[in-house]
Amino acid sequence: MSDIAAFIRGLPKIELHLHIEGSLEPELRFALAQRNRTQLAYADVAELRASYRFNDLTSFLVSYYEGMEVLVTADDFYDLAWAYLRRANDENVRYVEMFFDPQAHTSRGVAFGRIVGGLRRAIVDARQQLGVRAELIMCFLRDYPAEYAMATLVQSLPYREWIVGVGLDSDERDNPPTKFAEVFARARSEGYQITMHCDVDQNNTVEHIRQCLDVIGVDRIDHGVNVLESEELTMEVGRRGLGLTTCPISNRWVTGDLKAAEIKRLLEFGLRVTVNSDDPAYFGAYVTDNLVALQEAADLGPAELVQLERNAIEISWLPSRAKDELITEIERYADMR
Repeated sequence: MSDIAAFIRGLPKIELHLHIEGSLEPELRFALAQRNRTQLAYADVAELRASYRFNDLTSFLVSYYEGMEVLVTADDFYDLAWAYLRRANDENVRYVEMFFDPQAHTSRGVAFGRIVGGLRRAIVDARQQLGVRAELIMCFLRDYPAEYAMATLVQSLPYREWIVGVGLDSDERDNPPTKFAEVFARARSEGYQITMHCDVDQNNTVEHIRQCLDVIGVDRIDHGVNVLESEELTMEVGRRGLGLTTCPISNRWVTGDLKAAEIKRLLEFGLRVTVNSDDPAYFGAYVTDNLVALQEAADLGPAELVQLERNAIEISWLPSRAKDELITEIERYADMR
């Protein structure tokens, strides 16, 4: 292992773009299928893993939603989150804000409380047993009607203290942010933080970024590297101090390019760009792998790697005191190397 790779592996990390359903490893998928007496269409783990061949966002989403069928009980959601949080602890992730997609489950008849209850129990155990801190971000599926998103928002309100923010994900085609303007206005009034996916190299992505800024008023943007196609929007993101949660290896799976040059440019421009894993079980790479891949492709030094983590702390939805503690931890680590 190179010195810089060792530096990355030991670096305290923050992850802000992690779909918990996208951390469902094939081994756990088979175990949950057996528990719930669900028949999978694959003979074994190797065959399932070999089926992960994506060339765009749409082809990925087919596998992503298929995988969720084994998630039925609160214990299933607990085991899913607990497996990820243990892996995060091994990679020295100190804090994570994890997305979850309730509509992908409630549409199958799984109760909302069962979903969030299982996830929350894992978060509490991770804090107590591992020292890893985590929060939940509830995402709406943009290829469903806005009315369904609003109903899901209302369902979430009894669990408001367990959910730090709301987001928007899934297929971006013909599903602009403005479709959900009323939903996010209501979410804001309920005290939720707001983020939205603006996936890489999608149709109308730059216009969608503009809508996120001018119509929705987001607190940050997920992915979002196409902002560089507009000098005006790039400057506005910087002026507002908004964060961008980029995911290099998932970029490569769905576009053929890590977008390393773009991420480095965002960093050089002083924007609060961060590095995350997205759907690590499907893309075969957790957050450390993403940082290593980006470092190699963009020739980043230790100071730039530390800045990526500082950015993540600054745009996280942690209390100020917790942010200060994490920044101190990262600076102490950097000073000792």
